Amino acid sequence: MSKSRFVFDKFAKLIEQGLINYKDVSDEVISILKSKRDEIIFKMKLASKEEVNILNKRISNLEKKLEEKKKRKKTTRAKK
Repeated sequence: MSKSRFVFDKFAKLIEQGLINYKDVSDEVISILKSKRDEIIFKMKLASKEEVNILNKRISNLEKKLEEKKKRKKTTRAKK
């Protein structure tokens, strides 16, 4: 409810200031929505795309090392 009120207050300010031109209003709405999106992303503490790519590479390297160790264990065991 408070978020919708925030948007309505922004629209009211735009109309009061005389920014009735469609282009100006649409630019202002887009900037408001982008700022809200950025706030939500900041609150969620999401990682950037570069960080995710680096983590994926690390995970794949670790998986390869684990597979190599598993193969070594299978070949080094002696039969009784």
